[in-house]
Amino acid sequence: MLDRARTILAVATASLIICLCAPAVAAPPAAHTAQGTVQGKIAADGKTVAFLGLPYAAPPVGDLRFKPPAPPPAWKGVRDATQFAHRCEQWQVWADYIFRDSGPNEDCLYLNVYAPASAKPTSKLPVMFWIHGGGYTAGSGSEPRYDGSALASKGVVLVTINYRLGVFGFLATDDLAKEGQGHAGNYALMDMVAALRWVRANIAAFGGDAGNVTIFGESAGSFAVSTLLAVPDARGLFHKAIGESGGAFSDVIPMASLADRAKRDQQWVESLGAKNLAELRAMPADKLLEAASKKGVGWFSPVIDGQFIPAPIAEIYAAGHQAQVPAIIGWNRDERTSTLSKGMTAEKWKAFAAEHFPKQTEEFLAAFPGITDEQAIQSADSYTTATFIAYGTWRWAEAQASTGHAPVYRYRFDLPPPPSEVHPERNHVWHSDELEYVFGTLDSRGGATWRPEDRVLSEQVMSYWTNFARTGDPNGKGLPPWPRYARQQQFLHLDNPTEAGPETARPQFEFLMKQASPAH
Repeated sequence: MLDRARTILAVATASLIICLCAPAVAAPPAAHTAQGTVQGKIAADGKTVAFLGLPYAAPPVGDLRFKPPAPPPAWKGVRDATQFAHRCEQWQVWADYIFRDSGPNEDCLYLNVYAPASAKPTSKLPVMFWIHGGGYTAGSGSEPRYDGSALASKGVVLVTINYRLGVFGFLATDDLAKEGQGHAGNYALMDMVAALRWVRANIAAFGGDAGNVTIFGESAGSFAVSTLLAVPDARGLFHKAIGESGGAFSDVIPMASLADRAKRDQQWVESLGAKNLAELRAMPADKLLEAASKKGVGWFSPVIDGQFIPAPIAEIYAAGHQAQVPAIIGWNRDERTSTLSKGMTAEKWKAFAAEHFPKQTEEFLAAFPGITDEQAIQSADSYTTATFIAYGTWRWAEAQASTGHAPVYRYRFDLPPPPSEVHPERNHVWHSDELEYVFGTLDSRGGATWRPEDRVLSEQVMSYWTNFARTGDPNGKGLPPWPRYARQQQFLHLDNPTEAGPETARPQFEFLMKQASPAH
């Protein structure tokens, strides 16, 4: 009996030791939204949590196709929020696009929330609201490079969203204008506003402060940010803005008047055989996508309708009627290369100038010099980058600094990333190259062997961005000083090393501004 008692005691003691030593399994995180309770998941490192696939609007299908977003439905019980929802319908996908969602679908108006695991409804953490790029035709909040765990670990709540794309986000016909009492198109931007309203109503449940929201985006997402500052319906829903490579101050993504677009789009719809809106809304999504992707159709993009977008964006800023919020605005050093610079010589560059700017040849060559062959190649690349993205982004920064009453900080991303699977040979800093640095997701880029300087710069950028989201000033302890853009027109070179420097491309932008149409 004594031996048996000893055995039982030994087993019980061992079990107790195991229970005391084994780590407790944390319960899945839950949050209570206006629509119902959601259950997310804890990141592998245990430091952050994610709530994925949260509906911020009703599915825009059937009778809701080509209409402003409707409120999201409520549910009973606990909704699983551990998987990404559908991305929006899209036909154009670039090589560096990787998705973690369940595929394209019109039922796509969902968002994702990342937060520190320690966040509580009373935490009042700054909120960062991400708008993905893709030319308003592609993209998703589920892309691995937009994973929000690293930014959330720096004490912010990050939101990534999907929004309607292409024809589904911007179709503007005469019939839709009549139905909308003078408005048509801009459904994608309305989706963004609806998502911001969802954030205002619900983000406290995830630890965020609805009174401290920073919208930020890249490419089309940056075009959207610059536009939302001019949209009356978005006023008060955000308090800071960051634009990466894009501004609605050029024709790169056209923004036509409703009258012009409605005429074009009405003819396109009639060519599909749809006799009325009911037939248009009954058409299969893949048929609309296929027809919209054909050469010669034209871009489906924001519309100046006099209501949601009341006037050309440049006019709104010139009058000082944009949102008066602090802003970070910038672009990448190269953005885009083209065949223009291949084989370029000084003589060819002079011929290019004479052909394209016969009345301003000397002025053009003063802004984009080509005395030597090497200088001609550099100017050709600078011209391509400027006309693609940099000029429009610069105009946005200038406008916000001129008529805004809040700080503007400008940057240029200058560090070429290492070769990768998508871009095997690299000595440029192309469009979207900064994204993995901003999100701290360098390892999501396949085949890249990252260097110490890449890790350092990523930490710097994340700190700048989250400091700005917190206070409206990107500067902080241990970071190279970043002066306000209004002071001597200096901007920050994000590079190895990161340092501020004077404006050097102003003559190029001022030359292009003289060539711009009055509408911009």
